[in-house]
Amino acid sequence: MVDHLAYTEINSQRIAAVETCFGAAGQPLTLPGRVLVGEGILTKECRKKPKPRVFFLFSDILVYGTIVINKVKYSCQHIIPLEDVTTENLPNSGDMKNRWMLKTSKKSFVVCAASFTEREEWISHIKECSNRLLAKTGRRPSTKHAAPWIPDKATDICMRCTKTKFTTITRRHHCRNCGFVVCHDCSQQRFIIPSLSSKPLRVCTLCHRKLVADKIAEENEKRRAEEMQRQMPNYEASSDEDSDEERNNEIISSEDFYSSSWSAFHA
Repeated sequence: MVDHLAYTEINSQRIAAVETCFGAAGQPLTLPGRVLVGEGILTKECRKKPKPRVFFLFSDILVYGTIVINKVKYSCQHIIPLEDVTTENLPNSGDMKNRWMLKTSKKSFVVCAASFTEREEWISHIKECSNRLLAKTGRRPSTKHAAPWIPDKATDICMRCTKTKFTTITRRHHCRNCGFVVCHDCSQQRFIIPSLSSKPLRVCTLCHRKLVADKIAEENEKRRAEEMQRQMPNYEASSDEDSDEERNNEIISSEDFYSSSWSAFHA
């Protein structure tokens, strides 16, 4: 189905229409061979409250944005490579039904479909397109995913110290590593998480300790590898000397062989 639509006029028109809806602020979406597989509105569980978002599934990317006027204007365009996407079914929670999670290395979040059937169709098509891409590139599915942010209303107290109560004055913060809702005192540390940003990000005290410990272990392993590498030349040098002696013996043996063979041929 996807290959059949790849270079058709109707596919080009549909992609052009999506580009027009995002306007000049959106990135170009037309690409040779790219197919618009489907589109729809899903409810995204955001930090403050669930909000409707328009989603477009292409053969190689997933695009979503904020609805200004449906079918006319969208904003805040986000583009996710499908090779980086995995999905996970989630149980219903309160009024939020047909929930599932979109997980990527940079951002993970929960969405809700209008029906069970719609949810299954979205997940099925995403997996199909992702598997096709992975088969073409030979890559393996991503195993590292960013933690989804827990909505503000999910808790009234800090999820780390469990003491601080949130009020209009005492703000909620989110740990960028685990996604927990934490207070200011429990999230004063910053740490660079390469998969998310090149700048230090807010993390909770527990994650900071773990990230620092992992960093130290990684640096120690790197130093051990470098030390082993420095010791290798001495071993290789001695091996080269042995090899030179063996090669000399082989040369002498070869000269004797060709000399005797030549003599025997002309005898």
